[in-house]
Amino acid sequence: MKYLIIGLGNPGAEYENTRHNIGFKVLDKLAGLSNISFSTERLADVAEVKFKGRKLVLVKPNTFMNLSGKAVKYWMQQTKVDVENILVITDDISLPFGIVRMRKKGSDGGHNGLKDIQAQLSTAAYPRLRFGVGNDFPRGKQAEYVLGNFTNEDYETMEVRTDLAVKMIQAFTTMGIGRTMSDFNGK
Repeated sequence: MKYLIIGLGNPGAEYENTRHNIGFKVLDKLAGLSNISFSTERLADVAEVKFKGRKLVLVKPNTFMNLSGKAVKYWMQQTKVDVENILVITDDISLPFGIVRMRKKGSDGGHNGLKDIQAQLSTAAYPRLRFGVGNDFPRGKQAEYVLGNFTNEDYETMEVRTDLAVKMIQAFTTMGIGRTMSDFNGK
């Protein structure tokens, strides 16, 4: 079985520690468990990890957040992975910091990366792992908030929560999305 695991974020050192790049951070942790590094390919940085007989193709689009769908569609075609075997990891301001939830489908919630993926795939019915980054920002300052760096307090929590996100990705590939949601959502 082959899976395409896409972590959303923006390329470049200036974005590395921003809330918007939590998808990249989760994939870096997953790749690190296997001592695998990413290589720059067409439209993305890519790595392959094996887990319990499954091949996980990890993709960090380098198209910038607002054009994430272009990379997702390209890598789905390249790897011949169907939409039910993709998982998009994204930041979510609707969830308190560190809350991680998996969903089978959903709206873009105003997230430009998800909006572009939905437009490119012509569906909102694709699995996603939402990582809460909180919403501690004044009205109209959402972009500055998600493009802002994590706080020291965030880093204290992040290690444990990114570990949970990695376990959820592994469960998704072995147990399926339904069981993963029931076992992990709300933890």
